[in-house]
Amino acid sequence: MDALHNIWWFLVLIGVMILIHELGHYWAARFFDVRVDAFSFGFGPRLFGFKKGETDFRFCAILFGGYVKMAGQEPGDENANDPRAFLAKPRWQRMIISFAGPFMNIVLAVGLLAVVFMVHYEKLPNKPDPVIGYVLPDGAAAKAGLREGDQIVQIDNKADPTWEDIAIIGGAKAGFPLDVWYVRDGQRNHVVLTPVKDKTTGGGLVGWAESSEIEIASVEPDEVAQKAGIQAGDILVSVNGQPIRSSPKLPDTINATAGKPVDIVIKRNGQLHDLTVTPVKKKDADGWKIGVAIQSKRIITKLPLPEALSESVQENVKDATLIYRLLKGIITHQMSSGSVMGPIGIAQVSGEAARAGVVPFVGLMSAVSLNLAVFNLLPIPILDGGVILMLLIEMFMRRDLSLKVKEAVFKVGFVFLMAVVAFVIYNDISRHAG
Repeated sequence: MDALHNIWWFLVLIGVMILIHELGHYWAARFFDVRVDAFSFGFGPRLFGFKKGETDFRFCAILFGGYVKMAGQEPGDENANDPRAFLAKPRWQRMIISFAGPFMNIVLAVGLLAVVFMVHYEKLPNKPDPVIGYVLPDGAAAKAGLREGDQIVQIDNKADPTWEDIAIIGGAKAGFPLDVWYVRDGQRNHVVLTPVKDKTTGGGLVGWAESSEIEIASVEPDEVAQKAGIQAGDILVSVNGQPIRSSPKLPDTINATAGKPVDIVIKRNGQLHDLTVTPVKKKDADGWKIGVAIQSKRIITKLPLPEALSESVQENVKDATLIYRLLKGIITHQMSSGSVMGPIGIAQVSGEAARAGVVPFVGLMSAVSLNLAVFNLLPIPILDGGVILMLLIEMFMRRDLSLKVKEAVFKVGFVFLMAVVAFVIYNDISRHAG
């Protein structure tokens, strides 16, 4: 049942992406009076549709993509001499038509994230420097000698990183060396560590977590924490005298007691409270539990439209930069390709986001839209970026490339694109099979 749920929300997700992307091409083509023969959801045999004017709006059998077919669009097309054909238009107009699809995906990404920020914007109470609050025993960070309290000042080529930067860069380096500079006792130090591969996601695990205030998100009814007086919203200060500055440290500390009573200090309304809780171990759970869910403390607010839009633009610019950095790292073999997600992974994430609510799903839609725009703008023949690159080359040369060259480039681009599709699907299958 979960699989069908995931597939449905995946189709909803890519359906919106296809519609927005192809509408960009369609509207730009119509603006420059290019004849549009077909607007298609999917590829392959036509299942159903309708004709409006000279355009056939259709649904096809393979729903993983879409296209706008313009008259005279391909080299050697029989309509190439039509004054309303794509190739008959000036190169600058063809560039705008090609760019319009990714541009609409960028607009969608910015708009959706702005909407999310207008109803649910999370931030840390204070934006601290990236200080390590937890080090996983025997993890890559621990083996490199990193400790709680160390402040990360640079990771690879990224200076003054945020924890989001650290998570993305570390997650992309599974099995590859990762340079980390940190400050301890006022001294700047450098280590090289190698994140291990997460069998579930394919990303890299460094074995550290950020230092922040830890909040009790919820308390299970009739469990030991509730009986001891712990409430949702309490700030977890320490367990058995050990400061708790990161979510992963709590279960480790509780499990180390092997079921013995633990002394917990919580902060409520600015006041400290000492409580004693005896962990329990259930048959269907791993380790000892006290019956709470915890999270890093966040301030949840709503941004007015101008601030939400500004924050959305900044986030999307940063995310696009990180996407290109990841792609560059994969090409140069400096980063792992295991974190690249294909249709199976996206379907699973789509279902999880939909189950979590409207805000997470809209946030995911924004991220996927940005990724689609970035991918389509890569200078790969057959993609929009490849078309734009060829037009720029022709503008520089002040003449058209030969029909033979264009056909060869198109074939190479098609083979490359199919190889990429096969790779991401194989990556998905390997990750889930592992």
